[in-house]
Amino acid sequence: MRRLIAVTVLGMANIAAAQPPSPVRHFVLAANVREADAVAVARDHRFDHNYGYEADPHFFSVAVSPGNYEVTVTLGDPKRATDTTIKAENRRLMLDAIRTRPGQIVTRRFLVNVRDPQLTAPPANAPGGSAVRLKPREVGSFNWDDRLTLEILGTAPGLRTVSIAPVEVPTLFLLGDSTVTDQPAEPAASWGQMLPVFLAPTVAVANHAESGETLKSFLTELRLDKVLASAKPGDIAMIQFGHNDQKVQWPQTYADAATTYRDYLRTYIAELRRRGVTPILITSPERRQWTADGHIRPTLGDYPAAVRAVGAEEHVPVIDLNADSILFYEALGKDHAPLAFNDNGRDVTHHDNYGAWVLARDIAERMRALPSLARFVRSDLSPFDPGQPPAPENFRLAASTMHSSERPAGN
Repeated sequence: MRRLIAVTVLGMANIAAAQPPSPVRHFVLAANVREADAVAVARDHRFDHNYGYEADPHFFSVAVSPGNYEVTVTLGDPKRATDTTIKAENRRLMLDAIRTRPGQIVTRRFLVNVRDPQLTAPPANAPGGSAVRLKPREVGSFNWDDRLTLEILGTAPGLRTVSIAPVEVPTLFLLGDSTVTDQPAEPAASWGQMLPVFLAPTVAVANHAESGETLKSFLTELRLDKVLASAKPGDIAMIQFGHNDQKVQWPQTYADAATTYRDYLRTYIAELRRRGVTPILITSPERRQWTADGHIRPTLGDYPAAVRAVGAEEHVPVIDLNADSILFYEALGKDHAPLAFNDNGRDVTHHDNYGAWVLARDIAERMRALPSLARFVRSDLSPFDPGQPPAPENFRLAASTMHSSERPAGN
C-alpha cells in the first residue's frame, strides 16, 4: 500500500529542508507536445530525485521544498476526446472528470500543500522533538515526503503539460481523525481529501488529520506543533475530534466531554489565535447505527454538544457536520446508506468516495455561509442540501490505484 523509500523519515525531512526555494518548473508529459521552456518527460522516466514517474506510472512527482504550490495543467488532445481526474499527494481530489473534445485544450489551476515531518529542534534541555511522530503507515507516504506528487486518472487521461510554482496564499489546516484524514488507499476515504475540489485556487488545504487521533495524541505526537510552526496570520484551521476522545478504554487519550475535552479545544483555539489563525470547530460525523423506528442512533454522546458550547463561549464558528451527516444518512435510508461507507458498508464509521464527497460538499456549503471563508469556495457551485444528496448509484469518481483491505485506525 505504501511506497518503500531508502531514507529514514528524519533524513528525508533534512533533504527537503536543505533544498533551496523551488523555482517555477515546466514539464511536458504528452508525446505530441513541444514547448521550448519545458522539460519533456518520457513515460518510462522514473523519479530520479528531481522529477519523473513513480513505480506506478499513474503518479508523476517533482522534488520540492515544503510549502504551497500553484499547479497549472493543460488538458486535451488534438485527435481524441479526453477525461482526466487529478489527485495530489494522498488522494486529495484536485480536478474531477475534466472532459475535452478532440482538438480542445483547456487550462486548470489548483493549489497543493507539501510538507515533511521535520520540526526545528528545541534548545538544549528543552522538551519537544525534531520531527512529527509518524505512524508506520505514514512513513514513506506521499503526504510526508520530499516531493509533490500528482495521480493522473480518468477514463481517457489527457494531461499535456504541468507547471509548478511556489505561491504565497492562505492555508486551510485540517486537524482531526480518520474521518478527516487523507486516506491513502481505496476504498476508504474522508471528507478532508475531497474538500480541495470544491475550493477556489486561492487557498491551499493542508490536511494534518490522521487515523486514530485525539486532541491529546495530536499534541503528544507533535502534530499540533507542526501546524503551529507552519501557520501564519490569515490562515484558517478546522478542528474535528471526538470519535476517539470518547473512548474510555483508551485511558491515555480519553477526554471527558464535560471537562478536559472542552479545555483542550480552548487550548487549541488560543494557540491558533495567538498566531493570527482563524479557528473553525466541526462536530464529528455520526456513525451509521439505526434505531428501531428508522432514525440514526447518536453514538457520540455529549461531544457534539461540547463543540457547540465551546464555539459559542469562544465566539468560534461551528460547522455542525454531526447534524448534517444524520440528515444525509436518513435521506438515503437504511438500505442505501451503506453505499456511503467503507468496506461495502460493513464499516459504519468510515466513508467511501461517495460518502466523503458528500460530506466535503456539505463542508464547502457551510463555509460559503461564513463571512471569513466564503471567498475561498468555488463560485460555480450550486446550492447543496445534505438532506437531498445525489443518488449514490449515479456517483462516479475515478478510483485511485492504491488499495487496501485494512480498516482505518480508530474504528
